Amino acid sequence: MSPSMSWATTIRVLGQLRRDPRSIALILVLPAALLSAIYFLFENERLAPGAPRSFDRIGLIMLAIFPFVVMFLVTSITMLRERTSGTLERLMTTPIHKADLIIGYALAFSLMAILQTLVATLIAYWWFGLNIIGPPGFVILVAVLNAVLGVALGLFCSAFARTEFQAVQFMPLVVIPQLLLCGLFVARDQMNDVLQAAARVMPLSYSVEALGEVASHQQITGTLQLDLVVLAAIVVAMLILASLTLRRKS
Repeated sequence: MSPSMSWATTIRVLGQLRRDPRSIALILVLPAALLSAIYFLFENERLAPGAPRSFDRIGLIMLAIFPFVVMFLVTSITMLRERTSGTLERLMTTPIHKADLIIGYALAFSLMAILQTLVATLIAYWWFGLNIIGPPGFVILVAVLNAVLGVALGLFCSAFARTEFQAVQFMPLVVIPQLLLCGLFVARDQMNDVLQAAARVMPLSYSVEALGEVASHQQITGTLQLDLVVLAAIVVAMLILASLTLRRKS
């Protein structure tokens, strides 16, 4: 492995993104726009005095879910283009290590994910007045980790698609089940045993649980620490699996 090779890959991918304004808009603007739609959806909500807003709960969770979905989609399609265009195959004929490629791609998209998360979080707090107990830094940490998770899953799933349409088809297979079982609609402890078992192996469940801890505690709790460790471990595992999908060409 070579840090210079990884960084060179990162610069190349960022340069490609810079020449693709639609992808930049999708990454930076779409999560904030969707969050705005969530806010205005509950704008006229009637609340009892002192009752929390629905946006404070749902908007907080969406700060993690929207970046996850967008980064999964952008990363999987971009990586697929690298494979189908022959760029990845040509790179694999060079001495560059497979880990350098994966780290380079992951770092490039993770940098975009950080910008995406910062934009959405700033809008949520300073425009829509998101009100939770935990500090914004914890929210940003969970949201960024969730966006990087979308990057890692996108890199891995792109290996199993042959066209961009097939890459999009992974959305209902990988993303939608997690949205249904993460605890957004029904608390996990209210699900039946089969669904609870399925939710335990889905990364978004830990993201939602972590944000629940942030919403109700000012300090880092043991549950929050465990959720962050699990999410980080899944990210590393997905990146390792993604590197195994690369084949050295002669």
